[in-house]
Amino acid sequence: MTLFLVAMAVLAMFGKLRLPGGKGRPRITARCPRCGRPKIGAGPCPCGNDKGA
Repeated sequence: MTLFLVAMAVLAMFGKLRLPGGKGRPRITARCPRCGRPKIGAGPCPCGNDKGA
């Protein structure tokens, strides 16, 4: 049990490690100009703003 917890802690440390030059997680940049929700796909926003952003 203890070895399992130690192994999980080591994996968590490597998961948080950021390598130099790495891109990291992609960020959502397209947002609805009216409500600020992230845009997913090419369809209209659920808030009713039919203008694509």
